[in-house]
Order: sequence, then structure tokens, then C-alpha cells
Amino acid sequence: MNVSAIDWAVFWPPIRLSLQVALLSSVIAAVFGIAVAWKMSRTSFRGKIFLETAFMLPLVLPPTVVGFILLVLLGRKSVLGQWIEAIFSAPVIFSWWAAVIASVVVAFPLVYQTMKSGFSGIDKDLEDAGRSIGANEWQVFRYISLPLAGRALMTAFILGFARALGEFGATLMIAGNIPGKTQTVPTAIYVAVDSGNQTMAWMWTGSIIIISFIMLLLTRQPRDGKV
Repeated sequence: MNVSAIDWAVFWPPIRLSLQVALLSSVIAAVFGIAVAWKMSRTSFRGKIFLETAFMLPLVLPPTVVGFILLVLLGRKSVLGQWIEAIFSAPVIFSWWAAVIASVVVAFPLVYQTMKSGFSGIDKDLEDAGRSIGANEWQVFRYISLPLAGRALMTAFILGFARALGEFGATLMIAGNIPGKTQTVPTAIYVAVDSGNQTMAWMWTGSIIIISFIMLLLTRQPRDGKV
């Protein structure tokens, strides 16, 4: 691999965009995932299992299927797509925001499931003790449940970030592969391999492996700090 032949002006934009999309989408997925997981772990209602199954669907569906559904829902011919275009004076399709939306959808199941497990593992007697001294549900959640589920929260965020960072199929469907605008690392690797540019493909592959490895390593740190 000839490193001196690397065009750094071409190399860095997909890296920056991928990190930008992954960070924003993981934050959004975390906010919604925490809220929904908290509610679902504390309530029981008819049809709950079907709703939870629907939440997990993006995890098992082919990414192209997820991308096609989003394309139909957010396209310029859809009511939602026209509404968004009227507000922002631009379509969401083939923008970097489309990549964010796709990443949120595919990252949400991981965040939701991780946070639900975290909330389910909390001793409910501790939450009841908080209520008994006058704490409302928000205070119980903010000062008792969320801190006790802190480990799960960190894991959920990092897994969501890693999943968003590697998203390809759904992103390609609704955001496209526009260099400098919507081209993320996975789509850049695909184009580099397709065009026979092995050097750039290996550089992007190495970068995403390193970032993903670091993120996953953080989730495996023991509570006592010992390796």
C-alpha cells in the first residue's frame, strides 16, 4: 500500500461525516431509546409484545428494506416528505440528515434493548423508597433509576454509535453517495473497491476498524477499572 499516493482531501471528508452522523444519531437514538425503554419496562398492556417486536424489526430486516421504507415515507411524493420540504425549503432525501435518520432507525433497537435490560435489573424497592418520601416519577427516574442504569446507558450509547458508524444499506438508499455531502466511510469503501482503488479502501477500512474497536473496548471496561 503506497501511503504517499493517498489523496488526503478525499480521505478525510467521509471520516468527518461518518463521525458527525454517528454522534448525532446515537444521541437521538439514546434519548428516544431511554424514554421508550423506561416506559416499556415499567408498564404492562395488551399488545405490548407486538409493539416491542416492531421496535426490534430494523435489527433483523435487510438494510435495503429499511432504506426502501424510509424512502417511501420521506420521499418527495409522500405527505411527510412534502411537509418537511415545505418547512425547510429542501427535501430530506439525499442530504446528510437522511443518513442521520437511517442511522437512528437501525441503532434504536440496540439502544432500546440494552436500556430495557438495564432498567429491568434495578431493584424496584429503591424506586418505591424514593416515591415513599415524596419523589415524583421524573425525580425517581432522574435521581434513582438513570444513575443505577448508568452502565447500561454507556453501553447503549456506544453500541448505537458503532451501529450508526457502520450503516450502509439504508443510508445508501435514502442519502445516496455524494462525495463531500452524503458519502460516509462504508459507502466510500464500496466505491473505492468497485473502482479498484485498494489503497483508499484499506485506509478507510482501517480507520473504521480502529474507531469501532475503541468504542467496543469502552463497553468492556470492568466497574473496578481492572483489565
